[in-house]
Amino acid sequence: MIKDIERLVQELDEVKQEVCKRIVGQEAVVERILIALFAGGNVLLESVPGLGKTEMIKTVGQVLALSFSRVQFTPDLMPSDIVGTYLIQDDGDGRRRFEFQKGPAFTNLLLADEINRATPKTQSALLQAMQEREISVGKETFRLAAPYFVMATQNPIEMEGTYPLPEAQLDRFMFKTIVKFPSYEELSQIVDRTVEDHPVAVTSVLDGDRVLEIRALCAQMPISDSVRSYALKLIMGTHNEGAHQTETAKRYLNYGSSPRGAQALIGASKVRAAFHGRANVAFEDVDALAKDVLRHRVKLNFEALSHGYTADDIIDKIISEVKA
Repeated sequence: MIKDIERLVQELDEVKQEVCKRIVGQEAVVERILIALFAGGNVLLESVPGLGKTEMIKTVGQVLALSFSRVQFTPDLMPSDIVGTYLIQDDGDGRRRFEFQKGPAFTNLLLADEINRATPKTQSALLQAMQEREISVGKETFRLAAPYFVMATQNPIEMEGTYPLPEAQLDRFMFKTIVKFPSYEELSQIVDRTVEDHPVAVTSVLDGDRVLEIRALCAQMPISDSVRSYALKLIMGTHNEGAHQTETAKRYLNYGSSPRGAQALIGASKVRAAFHGRANVAFEDVDALAKDVLRHRVKLNFEALSHGYTADDIIDKIISEVKA
C-alpha cells in the first residue's frame, strides 16, 4: 500500500505540473479540478470570461489522454443538442430505420460553458449523466464511458438572460470553485505565452484506465475516526435544527448541505491527502476543501444577506464553531 501511495503521489504531481505548464496562476483551481476528477465528482467554476477555463479542461484531457467535448449553453439549446437524438437512416436496402446519433455528452470530459444561460429543461438533460453516468433516451439507456467528468462554468456578473441552477443540479457538483483574476505578474506571463506564437506543448502522463485505478486507490486512503467525525459535524453544522446544529446555521441559513456534501467532503479530502504526499487524511484537507464543497449547498436567509455575508463567510463561522 505504501509503494502504491508513493507512486500515486508522484503521478498526481506530474499531472499537476504538466497542466500548469499551460495554465498560468491558477494552481489552486487546477488542483480542485484534478481532485474532483480523481474523486469521481463534477466541478462548477464561477468566474468572469476569459480566464482560461476552456483551455484548462482541454489541457487536462490531453494530459490524461481523455476525450473532450464542449457545449456552449444558450437559451435556444435543446436537450437533444447535448445527449443526442434518433434520426432516420437508410440501411442500403431501400429501407429506413431510426438510429441514435450520440451528442457531445458522450465523452470523458464535458465542458458545459455558461450553463446558466440554458433553460431549466436543457440544464436537466445533464442530471442523469452527472450522477448515474448514463443517459436515457426513449426506451434505451446508454452507459457513458469511464471516467466521466463534467465541468460547468457560469458568469457571476451578467444575470440578465440567465436561469439560476436549481438546487438538485447544484448538489450534483462536488465543488463550486471561484476562479480569481490573475495578478500583474501572472497576467504578464499569460500575454507572453498567448500573444506570441509559441504554444506550450504538454505530454500525456496517464490514461483513462490509470485514472480509474487511482480513483480506487484514493477511495482506500485511511481516515481516522476523529477527522471523519469532524467532517460529518461540519456537514451537520450547516443545518438549523437537529442535535449538531450550530448557532450560525440557526441564525443565518434556511437550509444546509445534503448527504452528498458529506460524501464529497470525505472523498475529496482523501484525494487531496494524496496530492500533498500524505498516506492518511488530515484535518487540513477537510478545512481546505470545505468552502468548495459547501458554498453551493447552503442557502443564506434574509438576515445573512442583509448583513452582507457570503456563503464563504458563513462557512468560516461554522468551521470555527465546530472546532470550538
